Amino acid sequence: MIDTHAHLHACADPAEELVGRAREAGVDRILEVGAWPESWTQVVSFCAAEDGVFPILGIHPHRAGEADPTRLEDLRDLDPVAVGETGLDYYRDYAPHDAQRQLFQAHLALAEELARPVVIHCRAAEEDVTRALVDFDGTVVLHCFSSPSLLQPALDRGYYVSFAGNVTYPNADELRAAARVIPPDRLLAETDSPYLAPQPRRGRPNEPANVTFTVAALAEAREEDADELSAQLDRNATAAFSLP
Repeated sequence: MIDTHAHLHACADPAEELVGRAREAGVDRILEVGAWPESWTQVVSFCAAEDGVFPILGIHPHRAGEADPTRLEDLRDLDPVAVGETGLDYYRDYAPHDAQRQLFQAHLALAEELARPVVIHCRAAEEDVTRALVDFDGTVVLHCFSSPSLLQPALDRGYYVSFAGNVTYPNADELRAAARVIPPDRLLAETDSPYLAPQPRRGRPNEPANVTFTVAALAEAREEDADELSAQLDRNATAAFSLP
């Protein structure tokens, strides 16, 4: 089983302990996201030392107001499996929209040049995200899917759609409905640790071991066998991120 999006170094517990508990739960691969430049070296070093942990690197849209887009050039030497998370967040409004859009475009250009997938964060910015991705010629992963208005563009354009712990919440009927119509080869699961703990662990910090609950909820929503779905999700992640 794989957790395709975790912020291990944003968790309170040591990253090594989180990886150990994940393995005990049957989660043998984790994609660790370094979403701010000062974390990149630490993330890359940790991934190099841990079997089955791979880096995704970028600058979160929350940091767009203070970020220097030229820092993305450093990713050429750091060799992440994907670029991100990037995108637009007009809900929190932590950064000016123009700065977010500029930074987003810089990520897209680099991801296309490096032939890496781009991992998308979107909150309350669906129209602008959809517009920005129209000309992107590469693999798109919609991280922590929570924007039903992005469902049709995702289906039309063959994006990967990744569901987090919020798909397990009692009031998440719209997300589970979306999960039912994603093609089998375009579905992914994640934790977004330490955020969005699934319902059985709600109120506690999230961690990669908990992706098992998200996979179970997706299997139930899709009326599929959980083990078979887990195997499919592993194949999807391997293809999307060119993993060993």
